[in-house]
Amino acid sequence: MTLAVVLLAAGASTRLGECKALVDIDGTPPLARLGAAALAAEPTALVVVGGAHADLLAAWLASRPAAPAERTPHLRLVRNTAWAEGRLGSVAAAVRALPGTDIVLAPVDVPLVSAATFAALGAAWRAAGAPARGWLAPEHGGRFGHPVVLGRALAEEALERAPNAPLRTLRAAATPLLSITVPDLAVLDDLDTPADLVRLRARCASHRER
Repeated sequence: MTLAVVLLAAGASTRLGECKALVDIDGTPPLARLGAAALAAEPTALVVVGGAHADLLAAWLASRPAAPAERTPHLRLVRNTAWAEGRLGSVAAAVRALPGTDIVLAPVDVPLVSAATFAALGAAWRAAGAPARGWLAPEHGGRFGHPVVLGRALAEEALERAPNAPLRTLRAAATPLLSITVPDLAVLDDLDTPADLVRLRARCASHRER
């Protein structure tokens, strides 16, 4: 089974007022946090889809030290030049770069997802047999969150749909629909506004002081 982690970071972050993927949260930007945590899912590829801030993301990636061989795959950039058309267009950009691949979609809007959650998703996906048209989501407190796993055939449907279609249109076409319960509140986060950033920074500070 080929499993890739895709970090979705193509939006303009207009409400936040700065690049969401690179904003400082307790000394570490979401891109670094998610990239490090995502390795627990044991992906064969790890990419970030950039759009409005693709040049900033490219510069940040270029400034990163090379990862030790045992920590491959390296995080690499996929550009979505049509990023303004909608999020499903970014999923399609990832599919074009990763044909025939099951994909873990992790938006930078949900920046504090733990390595344990990524590992649990990877393990559950493999245990389910990696269904080609499957969908797997984490659930916390009765609510579904992110990241989500899309089977390779389901992911390829993003190529046939309008780029501004909501992600739930793929969920509606999935079979089977799978979920796992996780203790990680972070799967429900939404980093969208300066107030959200203050909240997430406060949570990190609280965890650090325990």
